Amino acid sequence: MNESGLAQQLLNLIGGKQNINQVWHCATRLRFTLKDRAKVPKDKIEALDGVITVVEASGQFQVVIGNNVGDVYHEVVKLKPSLSEGETSGETAVQGKMTFKSAFNSLLTFISGVFTPFLGAMAGAGILKGLLSLAVVMGWLTAKSGAYQIWWAAADGIFYFLPIALAFTAAKQLKVNQFVSMAIAAAMVSPGIVALGAKATTIDFFGIPVVPANYTATVLPILLVVVVQKFLEPVFNKLWHESVRNIMAPLCLLVVIVPLTLIVVGPISATVSSWLATAIVSLNKSVPILAGLVLGGFWQVIVIFGVHWALVPVMMNNIAQNGTDLMMPILLPAVLSQAGAALAVFLRTRDAKMKSLAGSSTITALFGITEPTIYGITLKLKKPFYLACVAGAVGGMIVAISGAGANAAALASVLSLPTFIGKGFGLSVVGDVVAFALGTVLTYFFGGINAGAKTKTAPSANSELGEALAAPVKGVLVPLTGLADEVFASETMGKGVAIVPENGMVKAPVAGVIRLLYPTGHAIGIQSDKGSEILIHIGIDTVNLKGKHFQPLVAQGQHVEIGTPLVQFDHEAIEKEGYESTVMMIVTNSDQYQIATLGQGATDDRPVMTLA
Repeated sequence: MNESGLAQQLLNLIGGKQNINQVWHCATRLRFTLKDRAKVPKDKIEALDGVITVVEASGQFQVVIGNNVGDVYHEVVKLKPSLSEGETSGETAVQGKMTFKSAFNSLLTFISGVFTPFLGAMAGAGILKGLLSLAVVMGWLTAKSGAYQIWWAAADGIFYFLPIALAFTAAKQLKVNQFVSMAIAAAMVSPGIVALGAKATTIDFFGIPVVPANYTATVLPILLVVVVQKFLEPVFNKLWHESVRNIMAPLCLLVVIVPLTLIVVGPISATVSSWLATAIVSLNKSVPILAGLVLGGFWQVIVIFGVHWALVPVMMNNIAQNGTDLMMPILLPAVLSQAGAALAVFLRTRDAKMKSLAGSSTITALFGITEPTIYGITLKLKKPFYLACVAGAVGGMIVAISGAGANAAALASVLSLPTFIGKGFGLSVVGDVVAFALGTVLTYFFGGINAGAKTKTAPSANSELGEALAAPVKGVLVPLTGLADEVFASETMGKGVAIVPENGMVKAPVAGVIRLLYPTGHAIGIQSDKGSEILIHIGIDTVNLKGKHFQPLVAQGQHVEIGTPLVQFDHEAIEKEGYESTVMMIVTNSDQYQIATLGQGATDDRPVMTLA
């Protein structure tokens, strides 16, 4: 059963949102506080495909899902959005120490999350754009034919009016008035403003000169606008009495934010775009190989922030003045590297939904439309996006060395290759192939694609040699079966050991990659280099502490060696709060191994389990 189906059945059996006071999730469980427990058939929930077991403890109805619990939780919230209002996941509610990396990852997560609701429409429109370009190249249609114009409107509409769609989804995430956000976005792409932007016509707003910019198909401006709305909307809501608030607050927001957008955001966007265009053109003339690295490596980053349109007229002017443009061929590796990364996700992912989206996004990217690929696949998974940028930089440098140029303006895609025929064409094709292949290979092996995936992986070939697991913490071994937690005691999650800690430092029991790490710090998942999947859970029901007394020391996706410090915790403070501080180490794919436990005495970093 998929996550959506499981979420629907869970809600039905629990009695709908009207029987739920609160819902959140920890490392493996959906945790409910219910209004009437008697209405809920525990046995039927346990029988659901995808549910491991059900536990009732601490006044909570806990549905054990496993590593896929986060996906199921989000599906529950999708079905009943009101459950998420003030009912944040126990894992994500806690804010850890803010770092540049965490802030940047949060920004990328927000941007990619904004695109998720309409990725299917974008993917379909992107494929249609590619097919229309192919039809023109092959002579099946002309750009002036009625069929082409109608289908082009169908393909281009979602991209042209992208700010309106983004306004709706961003406003939903930031919990502001979605329709006011859409009204602001509609003003930004209204015909009059677009026309003024195209002509660079300066208009006057009470003595303030305004130079409208072209906001069609942009991303960053509307996201910044919705953030501004997030701060101003509560102010105007408090200003007006509830009898007129629903009218006057939106009126004030439109009166203030639309001029503010055109006066501030427009000029900033135009200035950044102008600087970017000038810098890249100068770089391309003076140091081609560096231009190849920058354009090939960072073009998709430029696309994300919506300032790539500044280079379009530059490229067209190059063709008009010189007959060729050297930038367009360099952009193709950036596009193809994203297609390669999407292909790697398609080949490796065990998630059926992600596989389907990755397959269509690969085709879309080959045709030059990378937005569905970026926002739905590579940026969402983070590592594939970074690796694709590396591949694009390598391919871009090769193309730059070739000196190939485009003799006609076209979308950077496999269909634009005929426009590059001439000087350096052969080497430029080599650069394109390298970018695509390198994007595929890097992402396939190093993209962390199945981090936290539900489907179990078979042990690697190296697992035949056996694997020893060190104690994650110094202390005394105790049997899992004696624990007060039914899930761990029954070995439902897998076989393992429990350790009563003598200190507060959890270390890596094996060399591997951190696949699951919750901000609360009480649970961490590792996939070893030899294929075992290990869950370390500190304490029983310690998710209720919401990160108090825990300090994660590593990042998700990080490779660690045996003995690497993972989490520091205060076991004495945890016990004073009324919780057990016993540390559990569970091999969640233990059904693939023969497991032996070594000794029952005090442990340090010596082996306590062997897998064969």
